[in-house]
Formats: sequence, structure tokens, C-alpha cells
Amino acid sequence: MIMAPGLRKLVLTAHVTSSVGWLGAVGVFLALAVAGLGSQKPDVVRSAYLMMELSAWAVIVPLSLASPLTGVIQSLGTHWGLLRHHWVLMKLLITLPATVLLLLHMRAIDTAAGAAAATMLSSTDLYGLRLQLAVNAGAAVLVLLAATALSVFKPRGMTLLGQRAVHAQDAPGDMSQRNGETTLAAVPSLKLPRARWVNVFGGVGIIVLLHVVILHLAGGGLGGH
Repeated sequence: MIMAPGLRKLVLTAHVTSSVGWLGAVGVFLALAVAGLGSQKPDVVRSAYLMMELSAWAVIVPLSLASPLTGVIQSLGTHWGLLRHHWVLMKLLITLPATVLLLLHMRAIDTAAGAAAATMLSSTDLYGLRLQLAVNAGAAVLVLLAATALSVFKPRGMTLLGQRAVHAQDAPGDMSQRNGETTLAAVPSLKLPRARWVNVFGGVGIIVLLHVVILHLAGGGLGGH
């Protein structure tokens, strides 16, 4: 069901705000993680990890939930659909796992903040955990940049489900114009190729996510704390 224009703009505003806010908050988190890892000042290290925990729970987690949720609502309520276009599907496959991984790694953030609150961390204390937090934050920035690029460029190309929907709606021999894209529904074998930009942006995001998952399963994640 297509949303009314006013509601569609409201959902779009919420989605853009939460998505950009998520990227910005993770960027700040990365700066704090680098400061906590590399600073030789105990006060700076302690403050960095305490602020990381606060920002993660108060800002990053809510935005990481709001962004995919509003994105799904927007997709279902507009002509884009959730599974019709490659770029929408690729973005979904990037953001949902990113949210799950964030929630799984909140324990690591809590551990580092708890240690910082209890004692002054030296340069070697919990080094592996602190390095992991910095690496994960950097990976998250790349993933969210890839998702943002997909949203901005909106590469052309429809999934098989989207093509079937077009064929079902258009009469044979009819040429239709939809949202700036011309579709030939008359040819049953018509294939709308996936744009290269989808492969580039989506591939970067998925590769980074897989890298984080592999590190997690190999013992660098929660099991190693």
C-alpha cells in the first residue's frame, strides 16, 4: 500500500535523520576508540571508554534500530518496494546484520568501560579488546558509507521479483514510464541488469560485515573477552 504524501515525507525524514545520525555517531565512537587505544594519558583513556559506552547505548543503538525500521516502512509504503530493486535489497542486507553485530558487541563495550571505571588502564591492559573496538568501529563506518551511497545513487536494476511485478502490471506490448525508469513489460524474457554501482557499494559493505563476523567466530569477538 502506497503511503500518503505527508506520511511518506515524515517517514523519509525519520529514515534520513536516523541513518545520517547513525553514521555520525559511529564516527564519533571511532574517534573515541582511537583515542582510548593510542593515548598515553590515563585520564583521556578512562574518559574515552566511559563516553563510548554512554554514546553507544544512548545514541548508536537507538539509531541503529530506527534506521532499518524506518527504511523497511518506507520501502513497503512507496513504489520502491522492499524486494523489487537491487539497491534496496542490498542496503537491507547491509544494515540489518550491522545492527545485529552492534547489539552482540555491546558487551565488549561494557567490559572496556567497566574496566576503565574501576582502574586506570595502562597501554597493555585489555589491548586486544580495545583494538577490536577500534577495528569494528572503522568497519562500521565503511558499511554505513556503503549503505549511504546506495541511498544517494539508487542504481538502476530490478530483482526477479520486481521484474515479475512489472510484467504482471503492464499489458503485453505496452511501454510504461515509472519514476524515471522505462520498462518494457511486453517481452517476457526481459532482464534488467544489476547496476555496477550496486555490486561496488553492496560488495564493500558485505565484505566488511563478513570480515567482522569471521573475526568474531575466530575468537576475536565476545568469546575472547
